[in-house]
Formats: sequence, C-alpha cells, structure tokens
Amino acid sequence: MKLSEAGESRVNGYLFVLERSLVTSLPKDVARDAVREIDSHLRDRIAAANAIPDERTSLETILSALGSPQRVAQAYSLERSVDEAVGTGKVVAILRAVGHVALSGISGFFAALFLFIGYVIGAAFLILALLKPIFPNNVGFWVPDDPGSKAFDLAFRGGVGPGPWHEHLVGGYWVIPICLVVGFGLLFLSHRGARKFLGWWRRRHPSFAATARPAL
Repeated sequence: MKLSEAGESRVNGYLFVLERSLVTSLPKDVARDAVREIDSHLRDRIAAANAIPDERTSLETILSALGSPQRVAQAYSLERSVDEAVGTGKVVAILRAVGHVALSGISGFFAALFLFIGYVIGAAFLILALLKPIFPNNVGFWVPDDPGSKAFDLAFRGGVGPGPWHEHLVGGYWVIPICLVVGFGLLFLSHRGARKFLGWWRRRHPSFAATARPAL
C-alpha cells in the first residue's frame, strides 16, 4: 500500500508522539535510533498491506495492532534496559532494568521486591562494618539482660534507652569481617540473581523487532 499525503501525515504524527514518549526514559540519540527502527517496521507493514476497504481504515488497523505510541515506547525502553542489563551486568543497568520490570506486572513486581530486599540487607551489613570502628560501643550483637525477653540482634544502637528490657553489647572488632562477608555475599547473590531473573524474563518475552515485523 502506497500512502497518500494524509496517510504520511498520520504516520509522522504517530512517530512524533512516539519519540516524545521515548525521550522520557531513553537518551535522545537512543530514542532517535529507536524511532528509525520502529519506522522501518511500520513501513514494512504498510508496504505489505492492501488499501482495503480504504487507506485510512487499513492504516488505522496497522497502527492499532502496533499499539499506542506511549505503549510502544514503554515496551521498547523496557526491552532496551533489560538487554543492557543482561549484556553488561552493570549495577546501575541491573537496578534500572529491575525497576522497569517491576512496573510491567505482578510477577515482575514481587521478583523486584525480593531482589531489592537482598540488596538492602547486604548494604546494611556493609554499613555496620563501616560504623563499627567509628562507634565501637554502639555496633555489635545486642543481647538482652533477660534472655527470655527477646532474641539478640546485630545492629547499631544510639544508646540503651528505657524499655521493657535492657541490652548489653557483645562483640569486638571481629564483627567487622562477619559483616563484610555477609554483606558482600548478599550483594553478590542478589546481583547474580537479578541478572539471571532478567535473562529469564527476556527469554519469556519476544523482542519488539520480532513482533513488529509483518506476518508472512
């Protein structure tokens, strides 16, 4: 199908809104490349289509099947961020991709929440290791004076205030290597788990290029 001037204006308007949506989550140069790629897929579909019953109806059918510009931009930016994270393994890319996947559905949200908890707990152990030399009397294993009141915990305490029980500090500087090992271990496992999860998610979702090409 060869587009008329009105058809070209409709396609250009779609691509304009698409680019404006893409630049909110992607660098401008990447967004322009994405628009060119999507424009190519769109032109392939238009060329393979017939102007039946008329050009406008046929064109709107193609655009509706592709999706709204906002939805296409969201799907494309998600695909790009996941590909970058899986390919590079960089921490920032992994976190950004996990955040995007968390917004894509319930399963992605709970997986991202689980990974986020792993990152936070790992970082908390490293912070305790850093605080121990600065506040040696405030970081360590806090054991209640009354063993039946509650279990001990590893934490930073600004001071033992009034309460239903009192605690005393147990643990010298040997707490530091424990916190370092546990902290780095949790961060490593969380990061590795995030990368594997994103790889699994990517395999379960076809690429935009595959879904945008016209059916033969």
